[in-house]
Amino acid sequence: MKKLKVVVAAVCLVLVANVSQAQTKIGYIDAETVLYLMPDVAKIDTQMRQYQVDSIGAEYTNLMQNYQHKDSIIRADSAKKLAPAVRTQYERDLQQLTQTLTSWQEIAQQAYQNKQNQLLAPVMKKINDAINAVAKEKGYAYVLTRESLLVAPDSDNLLMAVAAKLKVTVPPQLQPGYKAPAGGGIR
Repeated sequence: MKKLKVVVAAVCLVLVANVSQAQTKIGYIDAETVLYLMPDVAKIDTQMRQYQVDSIGAEYTNLMQNYQHKDSIIRADSAKKLAPAVRTQYERDLQQLTQTLTSWQEIAQQAYQNKQNQLLAPVMKKINDAINAVAKEKGYAYVLTRESLLVAPDSDNLLMAVAAKLKVTVPPQLQPGYKAPAGGGIR
């Protein structure tokens, strides 16, 4: 029994020593910066501007024209000749259109956000796959966003490795050790 206690104590000491020697590597990255380095993003920005003009703008114009048309029918002298049920229906439609137009900015923003998420999903998947691959290759157990850290060593910034994996060019000002040109300060 005494030998068993000694063996268990020795095993525990070995395990504690191994655990204290094994450090968990934590890296960080600014995924939003990687996103804007991706060449696909410029194309998506163009598509979003076109979507805003063609879809959201066209829908707003259509709603406004419909509102003005129904409003003009109710206000016209001929409206007095409308059957009460028809007039009531026009008034309900006009009230519904007023509510829709009042909340249009929120509706348009939601539609815009949904379209943007749809277009960015494949790019974000590429970025997440690259981050996971780099973390695995370099032995990082955790990868955090840069914004969540107050202090972090440059050696754990995965931006350059992820950019290389995605084959995107990182501008000099985002590269480690970048020094701004002398004389670029405020006068």
